[in-house]
Amino acid sequence: MNTMIQGKDSEEVEIDLEDSSDPDDFDNGEEPETLWRAHPSLEEEEDIHTSTMVEISDTKPLINVRDPRSINDCLKVTFEDVIAEPVSLRSGDRVWIWSHALFEVSRVWIYRVVTVLLAIPVSIISGLLFAILSCFHIWIVGPCSQFVLIGARWLQSLWNIVLDIIVRPFLTSAGRCYGGFSVHLAKE
Repeated sequence: MNTMIQGKDSEEVEIDLEDSSDPDDFDNGEEPETLWRAHPSLEEEEDIHTSTMVEISDTKPLINVRDPRSINDCLKVTFEDVIAEPVSLRSGDRVWIWSHALFEVSRVWIYRVVTVLLAIPVSIISGLLFAILSCFHIWIVGPCSQFVLIGARWLQSLWNIVLDIIVRPFLTSAGRCYGGFSVHLAKE
């Protein structure tokens, strides 16, 4: 079963949805490369901004690295992570191919629909929250902490004197007293 898709620039793209186990389809003995798993070639990646179709297209991302700090590594879910058939029980190859395709299409399109509905309001709320927190930190927390530190310089000096006169000699002598002990653990 072949599906023909015709683009705006009248270029036909053929997608093969046939069963991969048909022996008469492969005359040369090689299995065809699965198009939906193939990574773009180096020339396609270099020409990503030169073609007007690619710039308008929704299928190739214009921003390649959207998670540079790998925050959402736990969400990299593929079909094989969710559905796996053991060797003893197998469905037909066409069922497997179509369920894989439907899984991928539904995952991508439901995510896109939900992000259209939620991404803009959530980003506005997040931006508003971070703006309020930044303003609060810059104009209230920062100046108040500096005011307290400036007003408490005498307290900091007094604390340093207490540490130098009382605490440091006590801890130094305790360290010297207990420094001579050694503990050896032996297994019996």
